[in-house]
Amino acid sequence: MEFDYHSMRTFADSWGLLAMTLFFIGVVLWVLRPGARRAADDAAAIPFKED
Repeated sequence: MEFDYHSMRTFADSWGLLAMTLFFIGVVLWVLRPGARRAADDAAAIPFKED
């Protein structure tokens, strides 16, 4: 199977775009899930923690 510009462009325009969109939606849902608030607050406070 030979991969040329046209076949890669066709894949990127169809299935690649769908995969990236689903990944983006998944990341947004992961960040906005109900239990994420505490983890985000803990991560935001890392620079201010004393050893």
